[in-house]
Amino acid sequence: MELNLFKGNLDLILLSVLEREGGYGQDIAKRVNALTGGEITLNAGSLYPALHRLERAGYLQAQETTPARGGPSVRTYALTDTGRAELRRRQDSYQSFDRAMRRLWS
Repeated sequence: MELNLFKGNLDLILLSVLEREGGYGQDIAKRVNALTGGEITLNAGSLYPALHRLERAGYLQAQETTPARGGPSVRTYALTDTGRAELRRRQDSYQSFDRAMRRLWS
């Protein structure tokens, strides 16, 4: 996948996967990879700054939790109501763009 397509849609990708279920960074990255059949792989250098940016914008709520298996606490993220509204807005925008591109190609 072209890097610019990925970068331009990272927030939409994260909001989409967190709509299903909250999670911590590594878990989110694994779920994105699995749900996209390996087409999208997130690394820490892009994942964590994006999660922090979405949290600052009020789209995500973060919470420190201790894993059930023990060990150090992890920061888990969940979508807020504002995040759900933003996800809908971004989905609509992306779908409009997708329709326009499909018209160009047909």
